[in-house]
Amino acid sequence: MKKIFLLGILCLIILGLHAQYTSFKPGEIWKDNKGIHINAHGGGVLYYKDTYYWFGEHKTEGTTGNTALVGVHCYSSKDLYNWTDRGIALRVSEDQTSDIAKGCILERPKVIYNAKTKKFVMWFHLEPKGKGYGGAMIGIAQSDKVTGPYSFIRSTRSTPGRWPVNVLDLHKLPVRKEYMAERANLKPGEHPDSVNTLGRDFVKGQHSRDMTLFVDEDGKAYHICSSESNSTIHIAELTDDYLDFTGKYVRAFVGRKMEAPAIFKKNGLYYFMGSDCTGWAPNPARSAVAPSIWGPWTELGNPCVDEGKETTYHSQSTYFLPVVGRKNAFIYMGDRWTPENAIDGRYVWLPVEFKDNKFILKWYDEWDLSVFDK
Repeated sequence: MKKIFLLGILCLIILGLHAQYTSFKPGEIWKDNKGIHINAHGGGVLYYKDTYYWFGEHKTEGTTGNTALVGVHCYSSKDLYNWTDRGIALRVSEDQTSDIAKGCILERPKVIYNAKTKKFVMWFHLEPKGKGYGGAMIGIAQSDKVTGPYSFIRSTRSTPGRWPVNVLDLHKLPVRKEYMAERANLKPGEHPDSVNTLGRDFVKGQHSRDMTLFVDEDGKAYHICSSESNSTIHIAELTDDYLDFTGKYVRAFVGRKMEAPAIFKKNGLYYFMGSDCTGWAPNPARSAVAPSIWGPWTELGNPCVDEGKETTYHSQSTYFLPVVGRKNAFIYMGDRWTPENAIDGRYVWLPVEFKDNKFILKWYDEWDLSVFDK
């Protein structure tokens, strides 16, 4: 009898580890096929050959987990509810001279597939080890296989030696000496044009911190990032191989101090979501719409409408996931950061809904994909 009892307990444990999800529960522990909480923070999803691939930051315990001690984790899914651990797609380097040395800051990795080169390309926000957030750089990696391993190609600043399409004459004036020192953030009330952040970084390249990638229907890819000391969003076109900038870019939301950019497209319109710059603490989200990726962008306010909207339901935007097979169906992917114990960060996934030519996010304790059938 004792053996039967123990066998029954063992079966329950095994079933618990491999229980199949049939819904999303925002903010709850979300286990993979091994029964371990999914470790893919600040991530994005690529759909390739009937499978979704989720890439994100692999966090570790404690405050040191906010640095990259492992790399970029990859998971795969057929239904978006249940995810299989596919291992580390990009590993940080044990070589301390490398730009992606163990202990660097590696955030918000995004992977896109290039149909021309047949390569998978990863971009991420990169800060070299021990430099804090002073580097404001981009890391680029590439692989022949969707799950990796990805080979680190290089780090760079955004669009060095190039002016944006909407450059002003004042940007090309000499930058005053007192404004040449780079700063992570502008002072309260300080406007980027008053200190000419654009001119300051013209030669070295523009700042790039929080970022995302967007591939349009024509195959053109774009890099969207928080730039100019986190004061302004830059939207830049990538080369055909997705490995560099063409040099064409625009400034958007100038002086609005936005980060956490995410973009999707519906019926020919481009929708944007971002946040204020309050570190790890959540704040009210911001949204906007434009007829072109280049703008002009019209702000729409906070898309969250339910209790908790002032903190974006205690989350920060990272990506909009198009649901394949359902027209105009998008999932908001947000992160609930826990910097005191980075590995315990949670995921807030919510359906994107539309009302009065705006997109809105309602809170659901639990939901499934049938919400898009309504």
